[in-house]
Amino acid sequence: MNKPPFRIEQLDHIVLRVYDLPTMQAFYCDVLGCTLERRQDEIGLVQLRAGQSLIDLVSIDGKLGRHGGAGPGTEGHNVDHLCLSLDGYDEGTIVTYLKAHGVHVGDIGSRYGAKGEGPSIYLFDPQGNMVELKGPPAP
Repeated sequence: MNKPPFRIEQLDHIVLRVYDLPTMQAFYCDVLGCTLERRQDEIGLVQLRAGQSLIDLVSIDGKLGRHGGAGPGTEGHNVDHLCLSLDGYDEGTIVTYLKAHGVHVGDIGSRYGAKGEGPSIYLFDPQGNMVELKGPPAP
């Protein structure tokens, strides 16, 4: 079997279909620290910088969002979860910060990721998508 003529470097971006664009943008920017990269209001797209990657938010009722059919609900979500690797991982400080912002924090534990086994925190964005915050690998 031939190898592909390329090598994957990193996740470039993820696209989430959303019901409430301003609330989701506020969560990812104000709580998780993403920054606004660019807006394309004519098609209902907001692109947020997340380190070297992007998180794109597409309004369900916008031009792009309508192509995806019915929006996510209690019986079906956009994705299982997305994972953001962190610099400066301090579990207690992070959990306190998230709870102070009214974020629903889920399971905390050690999980395997791109850099190996290490600490992680599951949380949920305002639309119920699970987000994992990943610390550095254990020594």
